[in-house]
Amino acid sequence: MDIFRRIGTVMLAVVMTFSLFACSSEQPEATGDASGDSDTEWAIYWYLCGSDLESGGGFATADLAELTEVRLPENVKVVIQTGGSSQWYNDFVDADKIQRFVYSSGGLNMVDEIPSASMGEASTLKDFLSFAAEKYPAKKTAVVFWNHGGGSVAGASFDELYDNDSLTLDEMREAFSAVFELSEESRPLDIIGFDTCLMATVDVAAAFSDVGKYLVASEETEPANGWYYSKWIGSIAADPSIEAEELGIKICDSYLEGCKIAGTDDQATLSLVDLSKIQPLLDAHEELGAQCLTAACSDSAFLPKFARAAQSSENYGGNTREQGYTNMVDLGDLAKKAGEGIPAAQKVLDALRDCVVYSVHGQYRAQANGLSCYYSYSGDSDDFTGYCTQGTGASFKYFYEYGLTGTLSGDGMDYLAAQNISELPEIVSIKSTDWDGAPLTVDGDGRATLFLGEQAQSILADIRFSLYYSDSDSDMLMALGSDNDISADWESGTFSDNFRGVWGALDGSLAYMELCGSGDDYNLYSVPVMLNGERTNLQVVYSFTNERWDILGAWDGIDENGQASKEITLLKDGDEITPIWLVSAASGDGELTEYQAETVVFGSETAFDEVPLVDGIYTMIFELSDTMGNTVYSQPVEFSCSNGEIFTSVYQD
Repeated sequence: MDIFRRIGTVMLAVVMTFSLFACSSEQPEATGDASGDSDTEWAIYWYLCGSDLESGGGFATADLAELTEVRLPENVKVVIQTGGSSQWYNDFVDADKIQRFVYSSGGLNMVDEIPSASMGEASTLKDFLSFAAEKYPAKKTAVVFWNHGGGSVAGASFDELYDNDSLTLDEMREAFSAVFELSEESRPLDIIGFDTCLMATVDVAAAFSDVGKYLVASEETEPANGWYYSKWIGSIAADPSIEAEELGIKICDSYLEGCKIAGTDDQATLSLVDLSKIQPLLDAHEELGAQCLTAACSDSAFLPKFARAAQSSENYGGNTREQGYTNMVDLGDLAKKAGEGIPAAQKVLDALRDCVVYSVHGQYRAQANGLSCYYSYSGDSDDFTGYCTQGTGASFKYFYEYGLTGTLSGDGMDYLAAQNISELPEIVSIKSTDWDGAPLTVDGDGRATLFLGEQAQSILADIRFSLYYSDSDSDMLMALGSDNDISADWESGTFSDNFRGVWGALDGSLAYMELCGSGDDYNLYSVPVMLNGERTNLQVVYSFTNERWDILGAWDGIDENGQASKEITLLKDGDEITPIWLVSAASGDGELTEYQAETVVFGSETAFDEVPLVDGIYTMIFELSDTMGNTVYSQPVEFSCSNGEIFTSVYQD
């Protein structure tokens, strides 16, 4: 059964499983497991919001099938609420209703149903928690959310029946606090689990600090294979006395095992956080933000320095123009890279090591420290406002507000006054410079260099280059993407490209690719394509250690609601991949439109690799950004490629 589950082939698993455990709907309500049953060792309350993961691929049904592979003892029960999907890949869940099931030693039984409601509403979650806690109490209890996740701002449990309404962190707290007596001295639940994307954040941990003893969640997006239910619930069945920490470790280990079977482990993350130890981290995080704000008020050049550290830190969910933005970055990696001269950075690292008691990660998520935090990669004011509502603490909110806007609200100025800071220095914006159209020099080897002076380190948050293919005969300019392969001397403000005349290509055909992440020994890129007629992005990695490119799979990215696609699609023989080129008229306003290139049929020989640029004219432009989201562009440099040789000249209007 496992192999069918792991590769997403659900229907055979469903038929085999439910022939053994027929679902009964004869019980109109819970009976034999009513309140007061003190013999139940473990109860799992499973909030199963199917969404497009179920209607589009049957992944919720697959996990139900996986659950029922396990023969439970009498003292273990799984209480399930279904909803949130327009279609279910089984014959017992009704998409038009909220339904409740119990899986126990007696099989899978429907015990309650109510009219349809949004699984993204606090009241819907509250009603389920109240029902489960009253009817199915246990000595040890876990609440597991199953769905998409969107990080600190967007939350989880996106209901496709109700405009992808989701549960934000404050809505989750509202529901839990209405049902349970919350206390850091006596947390009512043992495990809070998110079988979703992006929910291992410091803000989620803070929201549940007095709710559960442990948090199990992923910093990165999760593939659709998700948690390995037959394995981790099988651990409870084998030993109902298992403690929460040991069970959390089983969840993490089995998740990575399942991802390896499915081939989705390269970017996998899952961590177990001891919420009884989270307060020192929250204190250190708040102190770090306060010290960063103080440093910025002393010298506003600290803001772009911090931004450059965030750009180089491991972040999750893409955070590119093509894929969308989750604005989540690894807290530990950011503290290491941004914390020079900031005493609280080490406190953050120490507290992280103490509260993240166990974690797993794939080879291309080597910098994962177990919890992420917010950073505004997008510079979007609405998303930042959402963070101000949902995020923990105050200091980083004011720090980011200052960096994004150059000002602070009245509350922010009051906060500064409490820190004995009376003035807010003016931020020097890139707009106040003459760098738009800044001239380049080209040496005898064709290397383009931009000289900005020492002021650059006080202004620039990011610098990278974009590459274009130019066809003057057809008045076409084709974007090939962006990269950060630049030699940077920040003290002198001197930046030179390391361009070698090669670019990424799918089966030899040049592709648009966008840098979306980097580690110590790898770069991750996103390549927009049509896959079997559907718009998505190839996830491509270059390993500096192995000096090779690999296609990890395809991922749809982040939608307008902040919902992260959970499905990593592994390519298979016969898949039709059509690279998407972004083109504009060379004589026009530069607005890019999509153009579909020649289709590649995937097979064993299909490869993504660097290839020499074909003969023609290419244009490179340096892109400069500041912390406020302003961007300017250097003077273009023109490359002429002929028979493998490159000739470079400064572009002349």
